Amino acid sequence: MPALARSAVATVNKLSATRENLRKSLLNWYDCNGRDLPWRVRGGRAEPYRVWLSEVMLQQTTVAAVGPYFAKFLERWPNVAALAAAPRDAVLEAWAGLGYYSRARNLHAAAQILARDGFPRDEPGWRKLPGVGAYTAAAIAAIAFDEATNVVDGNVERVIARLRAVATPLPDAKAELRECAGALVTGDRPGDWAQALMDLGATICAPKAPKCSLCPWRETCAAFAAGAPETYPRRAAKAARPERFGVVFRAERDGAIWLVRRPDKGLFGGMAALPTTEWRGEAWSRAEALRQAPVKAKWRRIGAVRHAFTHFALTLDVYAAEANPTGDGWWDNANALPTAFKKAAELERGPSGPLLSPAKEEEARLKTRAPRRRR
Repeated sequence: MPALARSAVATVNKLSATRENLRKSLLNWYDCNGRDLPWRVRGGRAEPYRVWLSEVMLQQTTVAAVGPYFAKFLERWPNVAALAAAPRDAVLEAWAGLGYYSRARNLHAAAQILARDGFPRDEPGWRKLPGVGAYTAAAIAAIAFDEATNVVDGNVERVIARLRAVATPLPDAKAELRECAGALVTGDRPGDWAQALMDLGATICAPKAPKCSLCPWRETCAAFAAGAPETYPRRAAKAARPERFGVVFRAERDGAIWLVRRPDKGLFGGMAALPTTEWRGEAWSRAEALRQAPVKAKWRRIGAVRHAFTHFALTLDVYAAEANPTGDGWWDNANALPTAFKKAAELERGPSGPLLSPAKEEEARLKTRAPRRRR
């Protein structure tokens, strides 16, 4: 048996021996200290629509960021039938600013399936829906339907890694951590168990400065006993995030800006946006940029904005002009734009003055290029 497999088996055996004590202490803690969240129901069955909506919104997004969007969606579309009947553009507009916009498209597509076929009652059924992966399906099945599923997110991985001081670094440790977490799952209160474990990681067993003195598992935690909880989970060295560069064009008229619709596939698919060049690995010269402009005008570079995506960092040079583009697009404000484009739309022009010469514009553009990473 490989060393990693032997380690996982040994860890699972240890967890099984203390499972009942761990479960009892954590559920007792959760009953007194669990978070009050708008999609949760204490002492009763959660409403599937709310659980599904919240779990999709929470994918790679914090609870604090999701709260206002969840409330807005519920007010506008209080049930799955209402969401399914909504125009997709309205859903995308309401989602603007929450990020990972494919979630909004998948949410709308899944709503139409759910309105027609009803809510699945088990994990495999949820996995068939657009935008629902392994974690989300397990979480919905446990919380909304009390199925004994193994719900493992980043919070749970951190808690288990510390509980047993798992030495294998992430991402290689994922299978071991998942197996260890599964050893603690039973048919008793599976929804509460899933939420309790997530709450423990979110509020007590935090990535930095964990509140070990308040943890119901501190007497059993191997990382706490070693005096080094923050060193777990171990992680492999991260590769440097690549840089990309682009140019956006802010055509202005009577206080409005010209917007276009992004292609359905790719980043910000189907969303409203400012016209833009492609995003590439080197900065754009003024001459290159102006060849991509949506209309001939006195374009002036007014600055640059930065935006971090999961897999790359983006610098967008912002060119503005009083202009009147034609073709597919419309005049509007910046309210419904994704954050990267909203930053560009709201970038201050600075003091008024004559347009910079091409040479001066190029000099200013180069000054705002992202600094080179030190090797």
